[in-house]
Amino acid sequence: MNEEKRKSRRTGIWIYLIFLVILVVGAFLVSKFWNRTREMSYPDYVAELANGRISKAEVHQNEEIPTGVVYFTLNGEETTYSTYVTDVNKETEALLQKNVSFYVKDVPGENIFLTVILPVLIFGAIMFLMLMLMTSRMNSAGGINQVTSFTKNRAGQVSPKDNPIRFKDVAGLKEEKEELEEVVDFLKNPEKYNALGARIPKGILLVGAPGTGKTLLAKAIAGEAGVAFFTISGSDFVEMFVGVGASRVRELFAEAKKNRPCIIFIDEIDAVGRIRGSGLGGGHDEREQTLNQLLVEMDGFTVNQGIIVMAATNRADILDPAILRPGRFDRKVAVGKPDVKGREEILAVHARNKKLGDDVDLKVIARTTAGFTGADLENLMNEAAIGAAKAGRPYITAADVERAFVKVGIGQEKKSKVISEKDKKITAYHEMGHAILFYELPDVGPVHTVSIIPTGISALGYTMPLPEADEQHYTKSRMEQEIMVSMGGRIAEEITFHDVTTGASQDIRNATDLARDMVMKYGMSEKIGFINYEQGQDAVFMGRDLGHMKTYGTDTVNEIESEVRRIIGECYDKAKAIVLSRKEILEAGVALLLEKEKIGREEFEALYARVEED
Repeated sequence: MNEEKRKSRRTGIWIYLIFLVILVVGAFLVSKFWNRTREMSYPDYVAELANGRISKAEVHQNEEIPTGVVYFTLNGEETTYSTYVTDVNKETEALLQKNVSFYVKDVPGENIFLTVILPVLIFGAIMFLMLMLMTSRMNSAGGINQVTSFTKNRAGQVSPKDNPIRFKDVAGLKEEKEELEEVVDFLKNPEKYNALGARIPKGILLVGAPGTGKTLLAKAIAGEAGVAFFTISGSDFVEMFVGVGASRVRELFAEAKKNRPCIIFIDEIDAVGRIRGSGLGGGHDEREQTLNQLLVEMDGFTVNQGIIVMAATNRADILDPAILRPGRFDRKVAVGKPDVKGREEILAVHARNKKLGDDVDLKVIARTTAGFTGADLENLMNEAAIGAAKAGRPYITAADVERAFVKVGIGQEKKSKVISEKDKKITAYHEMGHAILFYELPDVGPVHTVSIIPTGISALGYTMPLPEADEQHYTKSRMEQEIMVSMGGRIAEEITFHDVTTGASQDIRNATDLARDMVMKYGMSEKIGFINYEQGQDAVFMGRDLGHMKTYGTDTVNEIESEVRRIIGECYDKAKAIVLSRKEILEAGVALLLEKEKIGREEFEALYARVEED
């Protein structure tokens, strides 16, 4: 350790010397530049001399010819001026006539040392010091590895004893774990499969949305099997210099062969595994060479027995077909978002080391968090724990989870934000318009929370539903009801103030997108028919061709827009009729919101029942 410190100290000294030399050279050049005089034209010089403004001068004459340079200063100035003259004798007589004090010198000759020898010496010294610095670094411990590490693979290796993740730590993915248990069994008992001539999949591709637990599954397989685990991101292979990525792939598999049996896990493989020949990269760019090397390593002439390659992506549609064929990624495991039971199991895992209050019901939280992934649920419980700790409580309450849910899903509530009474009133009518439609329409409710507390960046309030169950299929009527709910805020503003505001801009966008999907994507328009018009809508550079050819003309576009307008118009009329019929509930709900700022499901339904009884 002391030797390394001494070598490091010597390296620092060389660096300081290099900086010192550079500073000296810079100071020399700056001083040379700084000492330059300002040039003045000869007529201006004659005029200044005639006016008696020259205070002193210095005449530099050439040895063989009467030409030279006159350096002079003006009265009251420190700047030195210079002008070229063709007759030095004439100028000295003029200076004598004006009683100007001057000196006569020869024009200095060229200094070979300053112009040639010194720059060469400085350059040589810098190169010598840099060479010594490189030699010192290469001779130090690990120096050679540092120089050549650019082409080394960047995979992180996790030994079996350092990997505590097991299948019990992966909740909500029962079928996915069952599908991968045979891989664990093969890694533990390969003889059982080899005796029957079975071949374990060479590669397993985990496909799913971000946060669903793909990386956690891969770690659990390595932990259960007790084998080494190499993990790397797809982007770590690709560099600006051609050939580096392919070299890293070779290094990775060479290292894996030394630690067989093992698992290589490539996260975000779409960064390197996109379709070849797409976009502007051409056929021989760095990414494609890296992909070619990966294909060869997975199923080429080399034998990689005992090495299982796992990869994760959320864009399997842009992967090259060669990497998906049998012999490479033989098996594809879909890792989806958990259902209500899976969410409850995931919440139980993340609540193991957290103290929960008696009012915290994981079943209710699981119902409320429809659409959440495992990562979302972990973040939810973590935010709830942070909120409880901030409040000084030793345990998490249901209110902490509720606040965390709003913070994660909508944004942090900003109770200190100053809102005018007018804006509060408009927001209250807007949110109650949404809430009434959530309650009245059978497929989109019930209401969970209505609030006029500002959240996020620009939202002045929110209305949150509570789905009764996870739904895998959206019906046409359900989608129409969602469009109606989106319009509830604008309708409430219109019928109350006889004017509209900008607050419904996001609602309008959501309603338009949903109506357009009904027509172009789901074939829910009788006029347009059972045809999908979304083909060719993939983003450029996402692994598809650069240009897209539309398969429909202008008339079809007009018909699509006409149908979208019709759906939105009909939904608007239906929603407006419902809100008008519940005008008393609208007014009572607004009064309650202005008083409490936030109301829950029980208060909202009690309000409904009370108004209907009256």
